[in-house]
Amino acid sequence: MNAFLAMSYRQLKRFTRAKSRVFGSLLNPIVWLLFFGVGWSRAFNFPAAREIFGGVDYLSYLIPGVVSMTIFSGSFISGVTVIWDKQFGFLKETLVAPTSRSEAILGRIIGDSITALLQGVLIMIFSLSLVSLNIYGMIPTIIVGFILAVAFSSVGITLGLKINSQEGFHLIFGLMMQPLIFLSGAFYPIDAMPLWMKVLSYINPLTYAVDSARYFLTGVSKFEIFTNISILFSLSVILVCLAMYSFEKAVID
Repeated sequence: MNAFLAMSYRQLKRFTRAKSRVFGSLLNPIVWLLFFGVGWSRAFNFPAAREIFGGVDYLSYLIPGVVSMTIFSGSFISGVTVIWDKQFGFLKETLVAPTSRSEAILGRIIGDSITALLQGVLIMIFSLSLVSLNIYGMIPTIIVGFILAVAFSSVGITLGLKINSQEGFHLIFGLMMQPLIFLSGAFYPIDAMPLWMKVLSYINPLTYAVDSARYFLTGVSKFEIFTNISILFSLSVILVCLAMYSFEKAVID
């Protein structure tokens, strides 16, 4: 338990000390909301468009997607810190420490997940200044966001253990990030996608997080909320187990 708490605290402290990282992680989704969301919301300001987006305006439809995108990006990119720790020897010290590897990596996952979740929460609060959302849905959205963060923090850490260069990680992150975001229904309905894109959307964990957040904040969703949370939670457990297994087997030369 000491290793779990120590690693969680370390990741939180590490994030808050990196002022440029905090600023950059918040600026990007705000730009999406102001320049993409507000602009397209005006373009889709007619009754037929509201029907496409489940009866809400486009900006209200977009905000849950941007909140989920913020959490997803913040948690996934945490894998870079694994490479950093590998290069500076901290990861090797963690591996040889007389403590449970499972506790250490789980603490790291939770710490990274909380930092990503905080980013999403701040964007959600900022969004209240743009549109009227269901404030009673914010708590369940935060819970869903945490599950999402745990899932993709695990993915980022697993990749970070396998990759030795930050450049390589950023390349893979860039290649995976945009398809996952656009296939999640964050920007437009899944029903508007061609069949091959729908198939990919259904196997995308981010899809179920976006749909859940949209349900809680706007009342609009494609899937049953129980289905969303069940799939997202199951995938999260699998990915955490994969990260723990990878860390148990890790060997740093």
